[in-house]
Amino acid sequence: QVQLVESGGGFMQAGGSLRLACAASGRTLSGYVMGWFRQAPGKEREFVARISWSDGIAYYADFAKGRFTISRDNANNTVYLQMNNLKPEDTAVYYCNSGPAGSPWSPNWGQGTQVTVSS
Repeated sequence: QVQLVESGGGFMQAGGSLRLACAASGRTLSGYVMGWFRQAPGKEREFVARISWSDGIAYYADFAKGRFTISRDNANNTVYLQMNNLKPEDTAVYYCNSGPAGSPWSPNWGQGTQVTVSS
C-alpha cells in the first residue's frame, strides 16, 4: 500500500505561484498513476491532474491546463504540482492519490494541504 504525504500549500495572492509536493512511500510506483485532486469549501472533491509514473504522460482538468504542471521525481518518489497564475477559485485543500494504471484511485486519502488565494 502506498502512503502519501502532501506539502507545500499556503497563502498566496492572485497571480502568484505555489508548488505542491506529494511524497510517496511503501512500495515501488512502477505501473502506478499519481494524481492531484482538490476540494473547495462546500464543494465535491474534483480531479486536477494525473501523471503516469512509468512514462510521465500527464492529463489535466480543463481549469488546470496552461496554469498547472504535474511532474514526478523518480529518485525521490515525489510528485509535484506547480501552480501558476493562481486565482481565488483555486482556493481548496489539495490531495494526492495513487493507483495502479487502469484501476480506481485508492479509497484512502491523506490530510491534504491547504491552498488559499486572495484577490
